[in-house]
Amino acid sequence: MLNIGSTLRKKKMDDLQEIRNKKMEQLKKLYMNGGKKNMEENMPDTPLHISDSNIDSTVNKYPVIVIDCWAPWCGPCRMVEPVVEELARQMKGKVVFGRLNVDENPATSMKYGIMSIPSLLMFKKGQLIDTFVGAMPEPILKAKITSHL
Repeated sequence: MLNIGSTLRKKKMDDLQEIRNKKMEQLKKLYMNGGKKNMEENMPDTPLHISDSNIDSTVNKYPVIVIDCWAPWCGPCRMVEPVVEELARQMKGKVVFGRLNVDENPATSMKYGIMSIPSLLMFKKGQLIDTFVGAMPEPILKAKITSHL
């Protein structure tokens, strides 16, 4: 009986130590990045310029990023631009926004199957999690994005 009890206590202590170690690693990462507040302050509040050459590194750099795929000749794209700029300001620290000109970046358009613009690609932890197609007002787009946070 004593042997089983001491084995269970040791197992619980090992489990607690494992939890402590994981928490310590999380805190180290946060500290090395300057803390959560500093990380949020360093996140951009204006849309980034995205291209075929930087899209992969950019989507992996930020926890959540929404990329507006547009073209200069597209009327609805011009309607979405100020919405994206405003949401970049409002959601700073939570979501980073970018803009990709599909005419200048055909590889990304092909990779993600962009057939209609404006299309907004939402990435979380480097993975595409949703695509929003068409012009939409700020409250609707914000709600769609927020549903994934």
